Amino acid sequence: MAGSTFGTIFRVSTWGESHGPGLGAVVDGCPAGIPLQEEDFMPYMERRRPNGGALSTKRTEADKVEILSGVYEGMTTGTPISLLIRNTDQHSSDYDALRDVYRPGHADYGYDRKYGLRDHRGGGRSSGRETAGRVAAGAIAAKALSMLGVSFKTEAAAIGGIPFAESSRIEELLADCRSKGDSVGSEVLCTVHGVPAGIGDPVFDKLDALLAEAAFSIGAVKALDIGCGRRAALLRGSQNNDPFVMKDGKAVKSSNHSGGILGGISDGSDIVLRVFFKPTPSISHLQQTVSRSGEERELGIHGRHDPVIAPRAAVVVEAMTALVLFDAMLRNMSARMSAVERFYGHSGI
Repeated sequence: MAGSTFGTIFRVSTWGESHGPGLGAVVDGCPAGIPLQEEDFMPYMERRRPNGGALSTKRTEADKVEILSGVYEGMTTGTPISLLIRNTDQHSSDYDALRDVYRPGHADYGYDRKYGLRDHRGGGRSSGRETAGRVAAGAIAAKALSMLGVSFKTEAAAIGGIPFAESSRIEELLADCRSKGDSVGSEVLCTVHGVPAGIGDPVFDKLDALLAEAAFSIGAVKALDIGCGRRAALLRGSQNNDPFVMKDGKAVKSSNHSGGILGGISDGSDIVLRVFFKPTPSISHLQQTVSRSGEERELGIHGRHDPVIAPRAAVVVEAMTALVLFDAMLRNMSARMSAVERFYGHSGI
């Protein structure tokens, strides 16, 4: 299967299926000398795990990350880092009725047309569980970025258009969805602080284009706003432009409608992303579909599924954003000959 590798210098390949023995990632191009141990992954994996509440599936995986290579005595070695996450709570029999039928809103039909076969057990590679490998790899990128002064604040921003802080209204909405065997869409807000100006390449590798590719590679993402995003189409230039002022001896913006990116290059302001997820397609509400043999059927999906995506997907958005930014910062080191001269003139290599 093509398309499972992401990045240019800091490259990540994810592997594994929802109901296989395990899944994970291989990270190549990671610089040597980053402190890393298995415990570093747990805060990220815990954010992705279901919490057993009304907002998540009942599937309970330990999601412990095992480091198989690329780390010695607590430090990355510069060689490929192989990460393993074992599956321990699969209920594959829950999917037996779906072997020969296409689930509405899922990738089943496209997979079948492309490959001539598909893994019906939770969707295989198209399952949301595939994101566990991304989060593990993103944790390494986020740790490297923190050493460079870059930090993240990422959270579910809204569910069904209701701000996440209005928990009582959200509880009512989810209760209504559950009673009708339905699900609801949601939003994630990711703010990145400390990215220096000058990161990203103009034309095809614009920073916002890379972030968009990363966001849309996450299952169920249907839209992305950077800064004002779609609202910019409703503004005038005098409203949307961010004036520059001097502060502490350097040029800064007095507003951030651009979301931290101008001309495809970071401008030193916070990078602000809002990612929109469609409703979870696995619902018990009866839906019209067809089988592989062309027989029309009604289908209600039962099992352990998230009723809404954003609460667990926030860390996935953060991980993919971290992968883009760290890779872009590594690429940026060769943008000026003076930087190359400084490195080779004083490194002793």
